[in-house]
Amino acid sequence: MSTFLIPPENLLPHDGEAINHGPIFSKPEADQIFDQLFSEIPWQNDVVKMFGKTITTARKVAWIGDDGLSYKYSGATKQPLPWTSLLLSLKSTLEPRLGESFNSCLLNLYHDGNEGMSWHRDNESSIVSNSTIACLSFGAERKFHFKHTTTKELISTELENGSLLVMAGEIQTHWLHALPKSKKITTPRISLTFRQMKTS
Repeated sequence: MSTFLIPPENLLPHDGEAINHGPIFSKPEADQIFDQLFSEIPWQNDVVKMFGKTITTARKVAWIGDDGLSYKYSGATKQPLPWTSLLLSLKSTLEPRLGESFNSCLLNLYHDGNEGMSWHRDNESSIVSNSTIACLSFGAERKFHFKHTTTKELISTELENGSLLVMAGEIQTHWLHALPKSKKITTPRISLTFRQMKTS
């Protein structure tokens, strides 16, 4: 596994931090991690409530975490699956370098560019307020957008295979983020978002 280089500057002009470290794994490493995640994780379609309707998403998800945690979002409460050896290894790679501690990981599998994520904030009450979220991306390169809730400023970045994006500070209070759809993308992407959940 690769080490971090000097981190790039904050993508956001104010009200939080979004730092795209770029690829922190070589392409062979990233491809191997993708293949292992794709085959080993018990992926399931996500069921969420939007505008009063229950919707089953095309993308698939899995939530991994410490015992006793629960995660409430979009009208559903999830109980964590146990950590795999690969996810524990990835977590132990991130934590000392970021100076953070994570107790859960939400995984998303986007089969191609027809699947994405609309504007949202990761500010559910079960997440520790203003805590750091570390997102690892494997597979297809995808655009990622930020939009300020007041000024409507738009910031975009590219999430490459094996890359790390870190969101910290007050970003979830002041900025929305989204993964836009693209018909040009025909291959899958897996994202891992390591989080700090409240324990009580």
